[in-house]
Amino acid sequence: MSLNNAQKKHLRGLAHDLNPVVMIGDKGLTDNVMNEIAIALDHHELIKVRIRAERDDRAGISNEIVAATGAEIAQSIGQILVLFRRNPKKPKVSLPL
Repeated sequence: MSLNNAQKKHLRGLAHDLNPVVMIGDKGLTDNVMNEIAIALDHHELIKVRIRAERDDRAGISNEIVAATGAEIAQSIGQILVLFRRNPKKPKVSLPL
């Protein structure tokens, strides 16, 4: 599933008031962190992740998360990454067409 610009804009608006649910620190992207991201995406569909790393490392970590979880990046500003993945059983977020 690929998000169009209108859908990304809608998700950015919904994510504005959210707090990061997962923080990636000095130890980087571990299996436990990936598991927590997957659980949060299943439950919330739209989450914020704080990545405490250098700019080049953040891009690599973001790509790893997307590849492993199947999520879409709605926004990436500084250390904050906004991810969206539809829950097929219990969808919570409605997207514009």
